[in-house]
Amino acid sequence: MKRLHALSLTALTASLLFAIPLSAQQTVSTASELKKIADIGNLPSYPDGPERQFSSYDTTGGNDDGFSGKYSFIRKNPDGSSVIFEAKGNGVINRIWTPTPNDDTLDFYFGDRQKPGFSIRFSDLFSGKVFPFVAPLCGNQVGGYFCYVPIPYHNGCKIVFRGKKMQFYQIQYRSYPANRPVEDFNPHPGPEESALLKSIAASWAQNGGGIGSVYTQQPSGILHTDTLLVPGHSITLAQPDHGGRILGIRLGPAAPLGGLHKQVDLKITWDGAAEPAVYAPVADFFGFAFGKPSMQSLLMGAAGDTAYCYFPMPFDHSARIELIYRALPGQAADPIRIKADVFLAAKPRDPQTEGRFYAYWNKDIRPPEGHPHVFLQGKGKGHYVGTILQAQGLRPGMTLFFEGDDTTAIDGIPTLHGTGSEDYFNGGWYALLDRWDRKMSLPLHGALDYSLPYSRTGGYRLFLGDKLSFSKSIYHAIEHGPEGNAFPVDYTSVALYYANAPLAVNPQPANGQTAVFLPDTLMLYPQLMSFNFAGAVTVDGSRFTAPHGGRMRIDLSELPHGHYKLYADTETEPQGAEITCWQRQTAMSGPISFYSSGKRSQPRFYLCDLQLDDFRNTVTLAFKQDDTRNRIRINRLILIRQKEE
Repeated sequence: MKRLHALSLTALTASLLFAIPLSAQQTVSTASELKKIADIGNLPSYPDGPERQFSSYDTTGGNDDGFSGKYSFIRKNPDGSSVIFEAKGNGVINRIWTPTPNDDTLDFYFGDRQKPGFSIRFSDLFSGKVFPFVAPLCGNQVGGYFCYVPIPYHNGCKIVFRGKKMQFYQIQYRSYPANRPVEDFNPHPGPEESALLKSIAASWAQNGGGIGSVYTQQPSGILHTDTLLVPGHSITLAQPDHGGRILGIRLGPAAPLGGLHKQVDLKITWDGAAEPAVYAPVADFFGFAFGKPSMQSLLMGAAGDTAYCYFPMPFDHSARIELIYRALPGQAADPIRIKADVFLAAKPRDPQTEGRFYAYWNKDIRPPEGHPHVFLQGKGKGHYVGTILQAQGLRPGMTLFFEGDDTTAIDGIPTLHGTGSEDYFNGGWYALLDRWDRKMSLPLHGALDYSLPYSRTGGYRLFLGDKLSFSKSIYHAIEHGPEGNAFPVDYTSVALYYANAPLAVNPQPANGQTAVFLPDTLMLYPQLMSFNFAGAVTVDGSRFTAPHGGRMRIDLSELPHGHYKLYADTETEPQGAEITCWQRQTAMSGPISFYSSGKRSQPRFYLCDLQLDDFRNTVTLAFKQDDTRNRIRINRLILIRQKEE
């Protein structure tokens, strides 16, 4: 899939056009597209056009997805400007992303006009300074800048970049049939658009709040459960025997539903089907990160020790929601007191216009080299609305597996190709301070976790106005590693979608699959280490200097308890210091010299043994006072856990 160029897909064949329901004759406008984002109850409805994307991905199969700018345009104009987006017919741009905004100008041309419909600085699509490109539909927090303000166009649209160099970008859009009336985007919206933006902002400000923050209508009923869930048994939270829809599920306490083994599963079955629509560990479904509550999005996550899901789930005549507590052979486990609310509405599914809700759980340990991790693959009609991914590297060190691109084919035709894994989740620049460096939740996307010691991360993304529609089939996957899907990984994903029938059969979660991986070799890198200093210690990247004999304490509280051998990837040099290693007031090493007559690389340079527990979870490097030999370089620390005797 890497070699298929999304920029060539300006015109797809007629086989991608969807049947148009009568309601679809409504005029497409900025207001109508904002209503799709604001009205969560509309999520089960089939859209009437396919999603496509222009992006800066490396079409040769390499990893230059915007670094050089070589792949960051469709063509150059004689004046040196660049065409970065060009679509024929009717449509709407519904997502723009970049981690490299600049102050150069974008010109948006509508139809065959020779003058731009509007122009804007690239950075002001995300800055919140130019109405209607304002928060929460525009912004940044995890290294990537995003814009979800819909930009409809009639009879084609072209975007021209007037700067010298564009780098990373993705522009996603939906195509509409030629007979669908569309109003071109107005950069000066009226009262209706302004009111919708305010309504979205008010709703999204309650991220992780109650069901009233998502739906305007009140539920017709609430089914409450307060009972014990015992290992080896199951309980039923709801079993309505007439058509309707689930508006929400709230479940607590959240923390015991996770843990290192993730033993509690959620199972949802619609209309007496032979296969469940949802069958996944509760922790994975609600966006936990490696067994701990993390995600707190608009529609799913955990807040205040309560897990919640507000995706509307219509059904025809019956539904069943169960919790299953898998027992671990030879291990005792306490019962969990479950308190749950299931919110119902009386309106049954309309099979002609709505799909049922499905979640496909995919645990993928060491996928074969050359094969990406598949979020969802199958045949049928429906639309894709969300991805939750926990990504664990099985090779210690930097999270290079997150260089992999996402790839999508709709009805057998490639339509989207991304530029990197954190980019797919509207992020950017992993392992950099205040970028993609720890968990962070926004209404539609976020980072579930980021840990260099564990070599793991994860993210989530919800698709509202940009939901991925398919009439025959969908293939949606993500690579692991910068090239060739060669990085060994343990990926766990949950793909959320609506369809008339399941596209893929959910595997039954089993104890051997759901345990959180804990590596024996853990690595810390200076850019994300947590330090405390005593004395005049200065830091310059990975070089630490203490001319007056200072002390540098490194926090290791993130790491599991145990006995470790501590090494450093370092170098010796003429200015190399002498240090000793300490835990609290206990010396863990004798004098260690970083001096040599010339610079010499020292990989895996042994420092000391350490014991990590609740009270000993740091290591301190004490510098010997010396006017000239007073600095050390730490490219990374390596801790190897020792087996207990």
